Amino acid sequence: MLNLAKRINGVDELMDDFALPASELNPVLKGLGNLNAWFGGHKTLIKALVKFPVQAGNTISDWGCGGGDALKAIASWAAKRKLPLQLTGIDAAPAAISFAQQETAAYPNIHYQLTDVMSDGLQDNQFDIILSSLFTHHFEDEAWIALVKKMYRTAKRGVIITDLHRHWLLYYSLAVIAKVVVRNPMIYHDGLLSVKRSFKKSELKHLLAQAGITHYSIKWKWAFRWQVIIYKP
Repeated sequence: MLNLAKRINGVDELMDDFALPASELNPVLKGLGNLNAWFGGHKTLIKALVKFPVQAGNTISDWGCGGGDALKAIASWAAKRKLPLQLTGIDAAPAAISFAQQETAAYPNIHYQLTDVMSDGLQDNQFDIILSSLFTHHFEDEAWIALVKKMYRTAKRGVIITDLHRHWLLYYSLAVIAKVVVRNPMIYHDGLLSVKRSFKKSELKHLLAQAGITHYSIKWKWAFRWQVIIYKP
């Protein structure tokens, strides 16, 4: 029986294996990119950047960038507005970085760094804005707190996080989509587990407080996502 009362911890998704070969990972990254586009995930990130607001010459980094679909959407949006931005994707999976490089080869302002997001290779105030889409639920509570602290230190202006709202309707909707539309067993397995690992608003507020973050906003966005924007003074 489905129980979403609390976040599930201690269970990894299949995609958490950074050694996954491209033959297994690439179809998943392609499918997830399509889902993000279909359900407005890219538009949500861009609207958040507009409200921030993003400025010409800003450096923006996507942590847990996966296949680079969010960076591609941002680059396309910025190019239409002749807004120069420098975009950097961070991911610890070599196959993900290779796939993202192929998918965004036409965008010279997108670059990638193969590293763990908690690595010392990421320095304080390295980027203007750090964003993360559907990534932070991979971290258990204490690790989530450490991650957000790291994001806050590494960003000059602030952080944008979007992640899933733990809800039964999202759980069963993803089950149908993964079985009928995308038809990928890894997306089915990881998608349902992602919902179980995701958040209620009260949990996000508690975790942010534990991280010492006080200047932020949390808003619900379609489809079943929380958007957290953290502002630096």
